[in-house]
Amino acid sequence: METTRTAAGPYPALMDWLQEHGVGYQLREHPLAFTATEAARAEGVEPASFAKVVGVHTSDGRDALAVLDATDQVDVGRLASVLGVTWVALLGEEAFGALAPECDVGTAPPIPDLVHVPVYVDEAVRADPHISFHAGSHRYSVRVEREAWERAAGVTYAKFAVRRRSLRAYRERGLT
Repeated sequence: METTRTAAGPYPALMDWLQEHGVGYQLREHPLAFTATEAARAEGVEPASFAKVVGVHTSDGRDALAVLDATDQVDVGRLASVLGVTWVALLGEEAFGALAPECDVGTAPPIPDLVHVPVYVDEAVRADPHISFHAGSHRYSVRVEREAWERAAGVTYAKFAVRRRSLRAYRERGLT
């Protein structure tokens, strides 16, 4: 069984990239948080302004990162359509961790230069002037000006996320 590594600090390459590209940021240390929603709560920001980063693999053999609000989930059918492929599958821990081996699994920064795969961002992320995301660690995140990050990172926007439903909503609809 693989154990989850906890980085001692933020991912140095991310901090260097932000500085080199003139993207202002606030580094925030918080209690251990494994999900984007937990990190948002720990950071004291709205979960919708915390970017969840999900690794995906396509039917034609490509990997990519999908970035969406922490309160949403990837609609794999929509994302497959956006990417022009038959199907998209979420990466498992090992494959996702391999994209950014110096980072805690699940905390890869949404920066194509650092993960060497394209980054697709859901349109809903544009609603916030500032966003946060994991800084390569389950204990650190960065808050950036969204427009400065998107320009410097060269991300692609598309509509592929749907609002995550709670277990209660599924029960109320008789789906559990």
